[in-house]
This record gives sequence, C-alpha cells and structure tokens, in this order.
Amino acid sequence: MEYKWSVPLTILLAFTLVLLANCDYKYSSLNKGLPLKSCYHCPTYKPPPGAAGASLGCNCNGGSTSPYKRGQPCCKGAVRHYFKMDQFENIFSNRNSLEVETHANKGFFDYQSFITASALYQPYGFGTTYMNWTFFGTREVAAFLAHVATKISCGNKLATMDQLAWGSCYNKKMNSNSNYCDEHYKKAYPCAPGVAYFGRGPLPIYWNYNYGQVGKDLKVDLLNHPEYIEQNATLAFQVAIWRWMMPIKKHQPSAHDVFLGTSTPTKNDTLAKRVSGFGTTMNVLYGDLVCGHGDNESMDNIISHYLYYLDLMGVGREEAGPQEMLSCAKQVAFNPSFTSSP
Repeated sequence: MEYKWSVPLTILLAFTLVLLANCDYKYSSLNKGLPLKSCYHCPTYKPPPGAAGASLGCNCNGGSTSPYKRGQPCCKGAVRHYFKMDQFENIFSNRNSLEVETHANKGFFDYQSFITASALYQPYGFGTTYMNWTFFGTREVAAFLAHVATKISCGNKLATMDQLAWGSCYNKKMNSNSNYCDEHYKKAYPCAPGVAYFGRGPLPIYWNYNYGQVGKDLKVDLLNHPEYIEQNATLAFQVAIWRWMMPIKKHQPSAHDVFLGTSTPTKNDTLAKRVSGFGTTMNVLYGDLVCGHGDNESMDNIISHYLYYLDLMGVGREEAGPQEMLSCAKQVAFNPSFTSSP
C-alpha cells in the first residue's frame, strides 16, 4: 500500500546522502532538528605515536578558542566510512536464508537503509564519537546491532559461527492481545481508533506515547500510522536509533550515553552498580526484564552477540572491557518492575 509521505521522504533521504557524500566530514543541515545535543565537531589530525583509534584521530581539545570542554566527546566522520556492506552481510549472513523464507520481511533490513538512517544521528555522536584520541564509533555500532540482532533474529541462541541467529525474521512483535494504548497520555498522544501500538522495528517500541514522541521528532505520523515502520526499512532503523539515543525517562541517561560514559553517574547509580559500558545499555533498554537477576540466558545472548560483532568488525572482543562493564547481572534497574516493554 502506498502512503503519502513515502515519496518525499525517499527524495529527502537520497538528497541527504548526496550531501554527506560531497561534504565528507561536514554534517548536513538536514540532520538538525532532533531533541538531541549536537556533538562537538572536531578537526582532523594525525594521532600521536601509540594513540589508540583510527588512522586519523580527533584532537578533541581544539585549543583555547575552541568551544570544546575537556573530557567531553567530539565527533567526526560517518558510519559508512568504516562500516561496509560486507560487514553488514557477515553480521546478518542468513537474513535471506531458507529459515526466513516464510516471513514477509525477508531481506527487509538492508545495509543501505541502516546507513541512511544512521546519517540522521551522526551529528549527535551515533557511531562517530571520539574521546580524546580514542574512536568509539565502531564499538557503538557493534553494540547497537547486537541489541538489534537479538530482537529481529529467527533464533534465540548464543552467537557463534555455526548458529542460525543471523536471519532477520521479524520487524514487529505480535505476541500480545494488548493494543498498548495508555489512556494516561490521551491528551498528548491520543490512540487512533483500531490501531495497536505493539512492538515494531529493529529495537521494538511499544505504547502510544513512544509512537507519538518518535513520530513528532522524526516528523512522521506514527501515532495514526504505526504500520509505516513495517513498510520502510530506513524509517524502522531511524526509530531504533532514536530509541538508542533518547532516554527512557527524563533525568536518566540514554543507551548511547551509558555506553560511551558521557553521562555523570549519580550516587544512586553507584549504589545500584550501574557503571558505564555495554552492560548498562541493557539496563536502560530492558530494565529488570534482563538485569539484576544474575547470569541469565537473555543477558548472555545479547552479550555474546556484542562480542562476536566486535570480532567481525575488526575491533576484537578484548576491547569490550571487564565483565562488570559487559554485564548487568548485579545492577539495580533504572526503572524497577517494568510492566511493559519500553
């Protein structure tokens, strides 16, 4: 079924890619407008001898006249500069396999859709962040896709070379009779008649208030037409990265923040053993559905995907950090006793 926004959105996204291709490390003005703080755009220098990072490093501290504040992140480049199609295909190597044959969205999530979606968030640090001389972009993309893979996978197995969890079978979750309409938000985000707000996308969003907010931020009417996420892979990835970049609640960090360690831990965070790293991204996204229960299959499944993707992307799992940064087994949830998926 055709929908009115598809053609102009496609043109806009294509135009965005052309601008990005021609401006190299300069970010397009079309990417502005999201309720996110832009990441400081750093100049490009060769890193000092022995510095970790890419072949060209970022001197985040740009001098006394720079608006940059020491200790904050800075950003450069684009995800497409280092994350290539063959790496995406290796990560989702069975996305077009016979196991996916019975699913309507065979091959739905493709490389170009992810790259186009990521371009919207690069000015805000998604996949482009340096801390001093160290590049964290590749690790962040691996972390994000680890969460994605465990949500859209055909299987639910630990990530190893001989398993079949690489297929992308699902772009929606229809395993509940609930329409996920919270009447508490009926003024701000009124539920459309006959519409159900069950989980859709690579990082599924639920509930009318999430559909309403992300639709407002992306300027797409998802409150009345949540099915758009099922019909456009670029939009689906944009919604998923929005979930990664935005806090679940006010005054809480996002998954992006806790992964990079750019948020300032509170006393409660310290007491709750919420340390910066991959483990706390699970806490942000899933709360006590996954975290605070010791070692468990759901948590180990997500971690195993992250470690395997670090290897596939040439970073190496040894760069993942110690176990306390990888796991949320002993963490107290940011939002205890979730009654629904965020």
